[in-house]
Amino acid sequence: MKKLLKIVLGIVVVFVLAIVVVFYFTAGMAGAADEFFASIKRQDIAAARSYLSEDFKASTDEAALKDFLTRGALLNFKETSWSSRQISGGRGELEGEVITESGGVVPMKLLFVKENGAWKIYGIQKLTAGLQTEQSSPNIPAKADQVVLVKQAMHDFAVSVNDKSMEHFHRTVAQLWQRQFTLQKFDEAFGPFFDLGVDLTVLDGFEPSIEPVAGLDENGVLILQGYFPTQPSKVAFTQKFIYEGVGWKLVGFKINIDQA
Repeated sequence: MKKLLKIVLGIVVVFVLAIVVVFYFTAGMAGAADEFFASIKRQDIAAARSYLSEDFKASTDEAALKDFLTRGALLNFKETSWSSRQISGGRGELEGEVITESGGVVPMKLLFVKENGAWKIYGIQKLTAGLQTEQSSPNIPAKADQVVLVKQAMHDFAVSVNDKSMEHFHRTVAQLWQRQFTLQKFDEAFGPFFDLGVDLTVLDGFEPSIEPVAGLDENGVLILQGYFPTQPSKVAFTQKFIYEGVGWKLVGFKINIDQA
């Protein structure tokens, strides 16, 4: 009996130590989150932006950030409660709830990246409130939102094809992709579409058929595949997105036009 008690106590001690370690290594993230929301409570959006990563700030200006916080009822912030903390190298996550002054509860996930030795917020995810017509992972946007992502990416690509320059398209994709590939590289990669004589903006009037998404890949990338039901042939696509700032941003784009 004593031996069993020692084993149980040993397991409890190990469990407690594991929790302490997690809290220790994620303290910097929690501190940055607290300061971020404290700035929001003071309505000091400029100060709040100082806790954001460079990619976040580059992809989301002050007005867009304030609009997101307003729509999410986050300007009425009172306190936070983080039920899940994760860290892996220079990246981390806090997941839990933001409590508002009126007693409201907003489910929230903050994504972090380490920049110059300090934890910075890379992305803010808020679960969609209201009636939901489907069951899906909290990490995956609803089907209606997937359609919006696909159509917007295709529209931006079509505009650039018509302009015979990828400048507009390049400006709309994730900061991560922009750093990896310059505008010149985009023009080289997608240049063959310039001479096809096809106006892809006609796809604005079609609803894409998107394959079901089981989850994000191991790098947190959302992959949307499907086609636009054009006649007599279909326009197939593969689009890849990462969560950057306050929304999903494009990091990969493939299109197949069957002109037969």
